[in-house]
Amino acid sequence: MTAGPPGAHDPAGRRRLFVDLSPLRASRDYRLLFAGETVSWLGRQATVVAISYQVYVLTGSSLAAGLSGIDLPTRNAMMPRMVGRDLIPAASALGQILMQVGLIAGPAIAGVVIAQVSLASAYWLDVATFVVSIAAVAAIRPQPQEGGGTRAGLASIREGLRYLRGRRLLLSTFVIDIDAMVFGMPRALFPALGTVLYGGGAATVGLLYAAPGAGALVGALLTGWVVHVRRQGRAVVVSVLGWGATIAAFGLVRWLPLGLALLAVAGAADVISAVFRNTILQVNVPDALRGRLSAVHIAVVTGGPSLGDAEAGAVAALTTAPISVVTGGVACMLGVGLIHRLIPELWAYDAAEAAPVPPVP
Repeated sequence: MTAGPPGAHDPAGRRRLFVDLSPLRASRDYRLLFAGETVSWLGRQATVVAISYQVYVLTGSSLAAGLSGIDLPTRNAMMPRMVGRDLIPAASALGQILMQVGLIAGPAIAGVVIAQVSLASAYWLDVATFVVSIAAVAAIRPQPQEGGGTRAGLASIREGLRYLRGRRLLLSTFVIDIDAMVFGMPRALFPALGTVLYGGGAATVGLLYAAPGAGALVGALLTGWVVHVRRQGRAVVVSVLGWGATIAAFGLVRWLPLGLALLAVAGAADVISAVFRNTILQVNVPDALRGRLSAVHIAVVTGGPSLGDAEAGAVAALTTAPISVVTGGVACMLGVGLIHRLIPELWAYDAAEAAPVPPVP
């Protein structure tokens, strides 16, 4: 399976600016999955804010806030079966829109609900949206099981890890994401920054959580051009560098509007990285192992931000919250340089010249 020339899914070869909606038009099941996940993600992000805010109010500790917030964004392995391989980049961009709508609206709604109603109401919001998500998933037709591989479980994760061994390009997409999330993810510090540095309350904290999502949503809505990019690995490297630089700059500012703007720019850089990382992964993994690699991916996206929360909170406890943000952003950029040196395959990757993926033996 080759990646195909950029723009292969667009017969007219038109240069798009806005996101490609073809996956939603092409697949009923993908529409259901997309709608259900959008609603559920919205409620889930409200809970993320509620937990961090409650812990910080109770303890006054950024370290404690960093050690209680665990979130599980998932990338469903059924997506390529629903929309077809040609639409994977477009579906990846739509998935980012799904996530960013939740990251914007969920925290903003949570801040208002906590301030105006109660903390418990934010948790009940998550319960209600989860019910809607279950109903949407239940309406999806059964998906044909891929041949080969191991049944879901620890064995399937081990199989995914065995497949990754020696496949440096795929490894690099995981490693660079871990670098960005562990060192450049300051979300555990938002309660301290919002209430102490910026002198606000729950609403200000909610804005800090929402700002990266706002920038990412704008970036995702303007991803019509991504299908024309051949050097997708270079796009990942540049995007993660941009993420680290803007996070470091955010730690240096004391004016809330400028801080929110920098977080928005960081979010836009992150969403571009995510679209290309996901596309590289989906295109370069055999169908029978895509679910196994998704299990590994879930471990990365779960562990990375959680470790990032702990790292940011620990450094803030030893120094200050702004110092933790700045040093984290700088460490992220240094990590990108190290990854580029040790795994040059990511920078060299050309989507148009990708070798066929061999079947699972």
